[in-house]
Amino acid sequence: MTPAIAFMIALVVIVAIACWTDLRERRIPNWLVIVNLAVGLLAVGIAAGWGGAGMAALHVVIALAIGMALNAVGAIGAGDAKFYASMAGWLPLGGALALLVSVSVAGLVLLLAFLVWRRFNPRQPSKADSDFAKLPYGVAIGIGGLLAIAWS
Repeated sequence: MTPAIAFMIALVVIVAIACWTDLRERRIPNWLVIVNLAVGLLAVGIAAGWGGAGMAALHVVIALAIGMALNAVGAIGAGDAKFYASMAGWLPLGGALALLVSVSVAGLVLLLAFLVWRRFNPRQPSKADSDFAKLPYGVAIGIGGLLAIAWS
């Protein structure tokens, strides 16, 4: 098995776990974000050398800064910001637009599916499960990120 295939298998497993936990608990564990970041930077380092890994690390820093700013104004959750930044670790800075577009498109598809689901399951959530009234955007980040990385 080539390293590229092994890294893609690892990414699929990480994304599957992130999607599962976001759907079930509306959270993405920090340990999973750290593993994703480390594996992504290692994959880029092996494929593109230290320069590529450095550019991927810069991508992470920029994505995290923007994500945390969006979190500060209540636009996205902190877990989503951290997970997006960890996905950025799989792509050098030149892949930022591809990641942003694929996550945005996946988010649009997720939003439409979520609205259809809510339309046909009109149960009003109680205060206890108000987190589940929120869109699990980690799913879009995972799927969109996986697609952007696979196409790069």
